[in-house]
Amino acid sequence: ISYLDVEQSDAEETRRWVEKAGRRALLLPGDLRSEAHCREIVSRTVAELGGLDILVNNAAAQTVNDGLDDVTSEDLEGAFRANVFAMYYLAQAAVPHMKPGSAIVNSTSQQAKIADKTMLIYAATKGAIASLTIGLSNLLAPRGIRVNCVAPGPIWTPIQPIVKSPEQLETLGSDTALGRAGQPAELAPAYVLLASREGSYMSGALVPVTGGTPML
Repeated sequence: ISYLDVEQSDAEETRRWVEKAGRRALLLPGDLRSEAHCREIVSRTVAELGGLDILVNNAAAQTVNDGLDDVTSEDLEGAFRANVFAMYYLAQAAVPHMKPGSAIVNSTSQQAKIADKTMLIYAATKGAIASLTIGLSNLLAPRGIRVNCVAPGPIWTPIQPIVKSPEQLETLGSDTALGRAGQPAELAPAYVLLASREGSYMSGALVPVTGGTPML
């Protein structure tokens, strides 16, 4: 099963849950490394759903390496396009449609701080996202738009079996203070808080959900 098949299956399941709750879901598959696609999905969302109040940036490419020569220039550019450029393009397209009280929530990672030796480029992109979040928060605060980010640790997401070996999966999260990997359901409340009115006095914040790995 390819990563794209997993993503499509997850998207379809998400749509079923949204529609079961009596809401509409709009699936817009495509390559977020493309500036044109980023702008298109915002415009289509506004056209189909009538507005845009919350932008959650959660797509990412995880580049791994053993040595310094394992990452090609194409890998490097692709990682930054998927993880950092896309967030900027989406914010550019979304903000003109947002009103005071709207929120942007970005996904960074504990790798922004710990920078594992096998994730040089991934960690660099996640560090850039953390800084981008602070900058956007400062820029958009006068417009009443809050910008925050969530920093997950090891979470059981579909990308794990794609980028990790069976041996690595067996010990995923065992080096955290809580001794295990997290479940997506344990990550979701942080996003809900930052996107909702309950987080109305939070902007420029990084919320770690890392199983106890410190990010101070």
